[in-house]
Amino acid sequence: MKIKKKEVEQRMKYFETVCHDKGIKLTHQRMEIFREIAQTEDHPDADRVFQRVRGRIPTVSLDTVYRTLWLLKDLGLVVTLSSSRERTRFDANLQTHHHFVCEQCGFTRDFFSDDLDTIRLPDSVGSLGEIKATHVEVRGICRKCAENRKHIGPNALYP
Repeated sequence: MKIKKKEVEQRMKYFETVCHDKGIKLTHQRMEIFREIAQTEDHPDADRVFQRVRGRIPTVSLDTVYRTLWLLKDLGLVVTLSSSRERTRFDANLQTHHHFVCEQCGFTRDFFSDDLDTIRLPDSVGSLGEIKATHVEVRGICRKCAENRKHIGPNALYP
């Protein structure tokens, strides 16, 4: 699923501003790698970004994609999502938001909640270190996987 064109344009402009302010060279490859993250809701991992960008820039290397993604993270232009069973995924949505993740297929989507944005953390969390941000990750079964489960049967085993 694609992000609205206006939002992608805003993200690209912000990308260009941050790179300019930090003295980072705006190469065609960096722009296309960021654009790939900025225009999709699926929070792709580096391999998926590589496959998609390679369709537009056949000479791009997987190493370039990885280095660029981590540069984008260091610049605060993307955030990362991961779990112990998944590869790191990248998200260019810097607005306060939360994630739904399907435990079967990995489908990941943003959702917004004023209630979760203002959740009060227990005082004990502050004793662990300085809190920079909070985000809620809801895990479950997406509609597509739930529908497949209905057709296969409720006792079917999933990987």
